[in-house]
Amino acid sequence: MAESTSPSTLHFDGRSLTLPKAADTEDFGYRLAQTLVAGDLVILDGPLGAGKTAMTRGIASGLGVQGRVSSPTFVIAREHRAGVRPNGAVPVSLIHVDAYRLGMTGQSALDELDALDLDTDLEAAVVVVEWGEGLVEKLTDSHVSVRIRRDLDTDDRYVELNRVQHSVQD
Repeated sequence: MAESTSPSTLHFDGRSLTLPKAADTEDFGYRLAQTLVAGDLVILDGPLGAGKTAMTRGIASGLGVQGRVSSPTFVIAREHRAGVRPNGAVPVSLIHVDAYRLGMTGQSALDELDALDLDTDLEAAVVVVEWGEGLVEKLTDSHVSVRIRRDLDTDDRYVELNRVQHSVQD
């Protein structure tokens, strides 16, 4: 059973949260951004049209970064420079990556992802990767996993949020 919308705190324990309107996806991203700091890796997983880029727009808004957020599918990654955070927290840049074009597996995908130097960017930015599950986890010892499902009949989104700990492997 999904939790009602707009809980007072975000739960990083895999509970399902229902977002009944598309705009709620951005609002959720905005609230998620309040918990993020430089060095955080956020992996967004869900089918096409689920709301991954909309959630990234919300994260960008919550971080107060500069520039319009759109899907970086054809350029793979976009950097949005730090601005003024709405909550007064330390400013942080956003690196927005779309790994969809890389495919989900294979050495060429890993090589292209490695060429982006995301591990270097992680020190000074929040890195959000769409379609990154199974590809980018090795960059850090933990990441935020956001799984989004969309009900095509009602347009509801169901979001599961987890903070995942793992060991970095060379």
